[in-house]
Amino acid sequence: MLLLYEYLIAPFVEFAFMQRALLGALLLSVSACPVGVFLMLRRMSLTGDAMAHAILPGAATGFLLYGLQIIPMTLGGLAAGVVVALGAGAVSRLTIQKEDASLAAFYLISLALGVLIVSLRGSNVDLMHVLFGTVLALNNDALSLIGTITIVTLAALAIFWRGLIAECLDPLFLRSVSRLGPPVHFIVLGLVVLNLVGGFQALGTLLSVGLMMLPAAAARFWTSRVEPMCLLAVAIGVASCISGLLLSYHASLPSGPAIILSAGVVYLLSIIAGTRGVLATRVRHASHRTA
Repeated sequence: MLLLYEYLIAPFVEFAFMQRALLGALLLSVSACPVGVFLMLRRMSLTGDAMAHAILPGAATGFLLYGLQIIPMTLGGLAAGVVVALGAGAVSRLTIQKEDASLAAFYLISLALGVLIVSLRGSNVDLMHVLFGTVLALNNDALSLIGTITIVTLAALAIFWRGLIAECLDPLFLRSVSRLGPPVHFIVLGLVVLNLVGGFQALGTLLSVGLMMLPAAAARFWTSRVEPMCLLAVAIGVASCISGLLLSYHASLPSGPAIILSAGVVYLLSIIAGTRGVLATRVRHASHRTA
């Protein structure tokens, strides 16, 4: 029992930086994982990755002008994400190019521009901080921001829950019976940007999308119902954060990659052992052939 306490509980009891990291990661899991489920159900999983790159130039501009101050970087990231989302949507509506192609073009431009802006400070350490975050260095301001984003996200999901489900499962039906189709689409994109802006404080712009999408993708192998899928995604996200932080602490590994790799392990196990995974699918097919 003492050994279990030393390995699993003591780091979070004895060190304040581990407590702040755990709180920030748990809040991100509660907020970002359900958003990832809706992105996945709408077949927009790569949109999260694109938007994660899209916020980089805005955050980098705030960083270049004010250093590692949370408000300028947050406002810059939000502004850049909104510009890319609206720009990609406008291109898809006004030209023959589809939204996924225009979004890919915008995010590549944003990634290159963001890295260029950060490099103007002339420090690889600064670039690594923006790209990969520092979850073990979260301060009270960052936790307040992440907490606010979590509250806003959960409130938006509660208010627009039925519309979000209808948009995921049958968008044409939603557009035929309601005018909520386009607003719901932009609400989803707004929540994605908001959670990525909160996530880059802890995991950086490149890894924040991992906590959004990997638990959602893993949960898809266990259930087909939206509400249980969201709850399971949150549980997987929480477990990944705890295991990743413990792995980072005991093995002296980077905390952000450790968290995402923990979620990746759950995803791989879900592919094999999930109730909708490879083994279960083969068993069902075998039983159908013998019936």
